[in-house]
Amino acid sequence: MSEFFAPGIDPKLLPDTASYDFDLKTALNSVVALQSQVPDSAYTAGVLGTERSGHGVTISEDGLILTIGYLVVESETIWLVDHTGAAIPGHVAGYDHETGFGLVQALGQLSAPALPIGSASQISVGDPVVFAGHGGRAGAIATRIEDKREFAGYWEYLLDEALFTSPAHPFWGGGALIGPDGSLCGIGSLYVQENRASGQTYDGNMIVPIDLLGPILNDLRQFGSPQRAARPWIGALTAESDSRIVVVGLWEGGPADLAGLQTGDLIVGVAKKAVQTLPELFRTMWSLGTAGTEVPLNVLRAGRLMDVLIQSGDRSAYYQTPRVH
Repeated sequence: MSEFFAPGIDPKLLPDTASYDFDLKTALNSVVALQSQVPDSAYTAGVLGTERSGHGVTISEDGLILTIGYLVVESETIWLVDHTGAAIPGHVAGYDHETGFGLVQALGQLSAPALPIGSASQISVGDPVVFAGHGGRAGAIATRIEDKREFAGYWEYLLDEALFTSPAHPFWGGGALIGPDGSLCGIGSLYVQENRASGQTYDGNMIVPIDLLGPILNDLRQFGSPQRAARPWIGALTAESDSRIVVVGLWEGGPADLAGLQTGDLIVGVAKKAVQTLPELFRTMWSLGTAGTEVPLNVLRAGRLMDVLIQSGDRSAYYQTPRVH
């Protein structure tokens, strides 16, 4: 494998060991570097690439690594690097597109202690936290909770309450959000630019709260995915603009593509129920039933109102099955 490098971090943002009541060095050693290789034929290869890199967090003494799912979905090769520089192969143990979590099992002994799992409910806006990537103190930043609120992603993704931190970590994918007590409170997902109530903008990271892991962890370990009915997925990439929902892209060969939805269409309703925001769109679609349910979209195209009937699918059915070791 190629050597892993993380972007440089402003030295002024590095966490000061003396500022914390827990063993910062041990906590940071729980974070490993992660590299995955995805085949060119993978469904997500065109969007997420075939070579992906980020971080993972050790959550059990038997080498179970928690990361953000987009790093490992459809991967056929995974390498993990601990704080000593040792490289160990791994394989996908589980993936859940609803939360965004991915699990990797190390296939050898990592020098990475398990980080205790905490709760995002125990931290509040304004609290100081550490966002840790691989690399010890040099790969971490001292940051703070900027906001806790709903988050909707254009890829049919919705969190009732996500965490937002600032300043931003420049290499965020799969990093650990470590709370004031030294426990794992979330997993890094995105780099974002957000607005404060004052109108000021800030650069930050969006974090998936660790609380979403508990209810699905056993299923992920045992079956590789949560044992719940899949939501209807249409394969449309959407964005909000002036209280309207715009189709900005389509998954090739996905349900919306096959049904004739087009880039530039404005989605104004679902089954004659008006929608103006991504959360409204997603929740209304999901309320219709499980994967396979017909999703009737009310669409404005070139000034003409029309209906597009989409036979939804199960998103995971489009993904290649990970290689089993």
